[in-house]
Amino acid sequence: MEEILVVAEQHNGEPAGIVLELLTAARGFAGAVPAVTWGPGAKRAGATLGQYGATKLYDLGDIGESLPGPKVAAAIAAHVLGGDRPDAILIGATYDGRDIAARLSVRLDLPVLTNIVGLEANGDALITTHAVFGGSVVLRACFTHRGPGIFVVRAKSFPAEPVSAPGSREAGDSPESAAIEVPKTGATDAARIVARHEEERGGPKLDEAAVVVSGGRGLGSPENYSLITELAQLLKGAAGASRAIVDAGWVPYALQVGQTGKTVKPTVYIACGISGATQHMVGMKGAQNIIAINKDPEAPIFTIADLGVVGDVTKVIPRLIEKLKARS
Repeated sequence: MEEILVVAEQHNGEPAGIVLELLTAARGFAGAVPAVTWGPGAKRAGATLGQYGATKLYDLGDIGESLPGPKVAAAIAAHVLGGDRPDAILIGATYDGRDIAARLSVRLDLPVLTNIVGLEANGDALITTHAVFGGSVVLRACFTHRGPGIFVVRAKSFPAEPVSAPGSREAGDSPESAAIEVPKTGATDAARIVARHEEERGGPKLDEAAVVVSGGRGLGSPENYSLITELAQLLKGAAGASRAIVDAGWVPYALQVGQTGKTVKPTVYIACGISGATQHMVGMKGAQNIIAINKDPEAPIFTIADLGVVGDVTKVIPRLIEKLKARS
């Protein structure tokens, strides 16, 4: 492939983690990997995008407080229809990313493949891998039409690795930058962002942490979730949760790990009082080391665990915390 275009979300100069993963994947398939980005901080984000393989940066500028979907899709479509037609367009499976992909598909009359967890090259085509039915079935797909397609990829499907191969552009080089004019998008501009609320956290981001400690209904009560946060802090990790306790209102949705929450891929994942529903395991089974604590020896989580502890989490975790404090 000659060129793969990556849609690069960023906030205050920091590219989204999924964008760095997409750039890493794209440079393995194509010689040129341009990226489209927008908003305040886009130019600052350029250096980081270059470190991960972006060969050119298309900057839409500050598109204001309107929702990005209509404007970004319109700008990319106008650019592609203007003659610079890539072989593929990669977009992260975020809220904005899915919106942009749908609108771009309509504007360019291109097909879309979503929920992608793997990509491989087959000549000039990309073969996609998808986890369906909660991850119990894996299927492969490809476009049968001639021309580019839109690929919407789930987070943590690829590692994010900076350019370091011999003969490559030096890591740290900012890619060439060019502006793209954003066409008028009509009445859809009426949808605006009226407020932003930053997630409060005292440690690493859940989807970027090397250690994740998650709690489930086996904790017994919302008060016992404090055991999860304390253990996570001692291990310099992030606290997560199963959908069951999120739906029960014990913890915010931002902490949910699973198919409808965040996908994590830490070095160590500790599942505490989580039975192991398929939807949860989809979001964490890529962890390098999985430790499960559950009083039910038949819990499905033990089928993927590297180490299993059969016991009551409200008794096991306090002992573990005690030992960790003694060592420190």
